[in-house]
Amino acid sequence: MPSLARSLRSTRRAIANHLGAGANTYRLSHYPVPAQGLHTTSNQICLRAPTIPHHQNHPRRTRYFSSTPLSDSIDTMGKDKSSFNLKTPKGTKDWAGSDALLRDRIFSTIADVFKRHGGTALDTPVFELREILAGKYGEDSKLIYDLQDQGGEICSLRYDLTVPFARWLAMNPDVRSIKRYHIAKVYRRDQPAVSKGRMREFYQCDFDIAGTFDAMVPDAEVLRIVSEVFEELGWNGRYTIKLNHRKILDGVFAVCGVPEDKIRPISSAVDKLDKMPWADVRKEMVDDKGLDGAVADRIETYVMHKGGRELLNRLLQDEALNANESAKAGLTDMALMMDYLEAFNVLDKISFDMSLARGLDYYTGVIYEVVTEGSAPAVQSDAPEAQKLQKSGKKDKKASEDDDRSNDPTLGVGSVAAGGRYDNLVGMFLPKAQIPCVGISFGVDRIFSITKARLEREQTAQSLRRSEVDVYVMAIGGKGFNGMLKERMEMCQKLWSAGIKAEFNYKLKPKLQQQFKAAEEGDVPFGLILGESELAEGKVRIKELGLKLPDGHPEKDGIDIELDSLIPALKTRLELKQSSSVSSLAQQLQGAQV
Repeated sequence: MPSLARSLRSTRRAIANHLGAGANTYRLSHYPVPAQGLHTTSNQICLRAPTIPHHQNHPRRTRYFSSTPLSDSIDTMGKDKSSFNLKTPKGTKDWAGSDALLRDRIFSTIADVFKRHGGTALDTPVFELREILAGKYGEDSKLIYDLQDQGGEICSLRYDLTVPFARWLAMNPDVRSIKRYHIAKVYRRDQPAVSKGRMREFYQCDFDIAGTFDAMVPDAEVLRIVSEVFEELGWNGRYTIKLNHRKILDGVFAVCGVPEDKIRPISSAVDKLDKMPWADVRKEMVDDKGLDGAVADRIETYVMHKGGRELLNRLLQDEALNANESAKAGLTDMALMMDYLEAFNVLDKISFDMSLARGLDYYTGVIYEVVTEGSAPAVQSDAPEAQKLQKSGKKDKKASEDDDRSNDPTLGVGSVAAGGRYDNLVGMFLPKAQIPCVGISFGVDRIFSITKARLEREQTAQSLRRSEVDVYVMAIGGKGFNGMLKERMEMCQKLWSAGIKAEFNYKLKPKLQQQFKAAEEGDVPFGLILGESELAEGKVRIKELGLKLPDGHPEKDGIDIELDSLIPALKTRLELKQSSSVSSLAQQLQGAQV
């Protein structure tokens, strides 16, 4: 004890000499120290003084020093936890229930189309070396999430799935051609609007064709894939594929007199024409980007046009454009593309849109975006409603780029898919491994938001199921009923072995009402009811749940089935139910719009 007391006094003197009077103990929970530096007495904890700046107002001083007993510290920590705001980070969400099922249905639909076209799966790390992502996204590079230094490697979360794919190709030079697909999460520090599918963590479904082929052939197949995906999602033509070409844009900018060093910034401004009126875009070009006003006016004469073959023919007759090598090459590609799209029966869904620019720096050829009615904002930024909103002060002074904009009428869902040709991206990593590529990326969260909004708006729409269970196994009995737990377990085993999704109540003697309620909460379509007398006769009862049948209907209380024919009878009913549900869902999704 005397040695312990001397040690305590010595420690306190050292602390006092180092920082002055008033602080004689450390909280172990707040400061990492080696075990040999620990001395205890009663419920206080003392540590050897580390080297901490002398300044009295140093922020770490108040954090690490206290004479509070350990028990009081624990009580305080408990109080802090009780006031903690338990939530997901901004721009993220949990997926559960019917939301998860709808999202997974979108995934499977898209993946099936990818596989139909020969796609093979590829998965890459969720984070990459920062230098891999640097310089690939133009002005959007500021949206990349950087990670802290881990063991000498500076990393960032992936911004998209395209650059990691190009990195993989550069690392595997033996792969000279591939059709690859990838379904995974990406991360962007963008201003979120969760209800509109604008997230900071979100899913992309990518399909890319890498390799050297004849011009525009793989590009046209990618757009055929786009058409198949949205048709099979039930959108039935209620979408538009906006199409343009980087070389045409670069030629337009050159003809109009845009300086070489301003082409990318001006291109980024033009790309905002789907969200902003020309006057605002022109103002950004002139005031923010330093472009001459006369040059901006010449750009307007080109970028405000959209159409089909008639627009292409008009541009082919433009002498200034055809005198520009870049524009001429782009127009030649576009003429080929339209011929191939006609062969693929996609041309009627195309809009040749001269304002489409795609801000990412790696595009070199055709570029495209898919939009639907819900893509555009409900209110344009120059509309009276938007001006009134700004003047009203509802966008308060505390608003920041981190605030969710789900309720902002000037913000739409945006494009639901986008992509293009990027012939030089692989060469950025390995010049000798130059591989031309073209691809498309589907924004699942935005597709989901539009689809869900449609379903919620339709009062008569069939609600999406909250689970995928097809059969709920129940038991019923009278006086002395033992719950038939083992029989229910054996029946579920039989159904599982036959590939039928089934559940049962884990209670030994569940009430029948509890079992029906559990099936109802999971939107289970069929109940399989076991009764002692029925089982003794080799029968069970199947009841389709959720139906309001009139009295006297032969299946109002279910129908008895022989055990020997149970599995085929159930599968037949499930197939009929599934086909009707898919048809109903497809009808609900037609023309999905916000």
